[in-house]
Parts: sequence; C-alpha cells; structure tokens
Amino acid sequence: MKLFRTLMTLLFAGVMSVSAMAQDHGTKDEAKVMANAALAHIKKVGNDQAFKDFTSDKANWTKKDLYVFSMEMKGVVLAHGANEKLVGKNLIELKDQNGKAFAREFIDVGSTKGEGWVDYDWAHPVTKKVEGKTSYVKRIPGFDGFVVVGVYR
Repeated sequence: MKLFRTLMTLLFAGVMSVSAMAQDHGTKDEAKVMANAALAHIKKVGNDQAFKDFTSDKANWTKKDLYVFSMEMKGVVLAHGANEKLVGKNLIELKDQNGKAFAREFIDVGSTKGEGWVDYDWAHPVTKKVEGKTSYVKRIPGFDGFVVVGVYR
C-alpha cells in the first residue's frame, strides 16, 4: 500500500509538471490573437512606436513563449520580442537547420496571401533546444511588411 501511494504521488507530480510545461507554451489560437493585437497596436500608435514596443515591452508583448516580431518585405527585421540584436538585420537568406528558407516563406505569405502559417525548426528561447515551430504571418495594412507570432510544436 505504501509503495502504491508513493507511485501515485510520483505519477501525480509528473502529470502536474507536464501540465505546467504545457501552460508555458502558447497555442496557435493565442498566436493569431497576439498577431491581431499587434496590428491593432500599430494602427493605434503608428509603426515606429509599435515596433519599439514589440521589442522592448515584454510585459505586454511576450506571453508564455510567444512574442511578436516584424519584418519588411525586403527581409529587414523591424522588431523582435526575443532578440533585440536582430532589429535592423536583413534575414532574407536565413534558413533553419534543415535548409528551409523560412524568412523568404514569411515574405511570400505576407506579400501574396496576406496571412498564413509557416513551419520550420528554430531554437526555443528558453530551452535553447531546436524544436519544430509554426509561425503566423500577417501583413501590416498600408505598409510593406508584416508581423509574425510563432508557436513551438
């Protein structure tokens, strides 16, 4: 009986830690909501201020492992909620570890469809492990760029 209680306690602790980890990961629905909120923020405060906010205002623009970044159609990063050192860099040639040119795919989705999902592999900002990621790309109306919010799969 004591062994049974010990095993049940360990099982419960394992389930709780997996549940806590799952709560740290954003969902596709949350990514879309954040991207749409980013577009509303751009409309409210203008491009320049919004891009600064997405990069530096972690309280409002980073939730769980979700963050906003933005690029021009030419590949220049305008805002990045996880790595401000990327702002101003042209990432048009960026590929994942499998050789997928996902930055070009972001541009393609933003310029031709206006919005959509792009799958690729990327290092998780917390664990630093390369994981599957899917990012929601949405064009900024009246501007030659787009916002992106990704989720780790």
